[in-house]
Amino acid sequence: MFIFILTYQKPLEEVEKHLQEHRIYLDTNYQAGHFIASGRQEPRIGGVILCRAESKEKAQEILVQDPFFIHQIAKYDVIEFLPAKYAEGFDRYINI
Repeated sequence: MFIFILTYQKPLEEVEKHLQEHRIYLDTNYQAGHFIASGRQEPRIGGVILCRAESKEKAQEILVQDPFFIHQIAKYDVIEFLPAKYAEGFDRYINI
């Protein structure tokens, strides 16, 4: 499992221009089973995506398809995360 932390590198006006494309990217990856949760940071300086992928390379392949990445809207920090404890039912998101 991976945590993508996005930090905007451009003004919010530029973020807004690519937001619809970014939402389509999110929807596509939810449907593919890659994304578990996502949302913006508060204050609005970026976002967070919880990603299921079998390797860091696969997570990177998913990340570079984001319009925010393509248009250099955001900088990405990728954190590999190995859940040791979690709420009942969450295990369905861990196993790939």
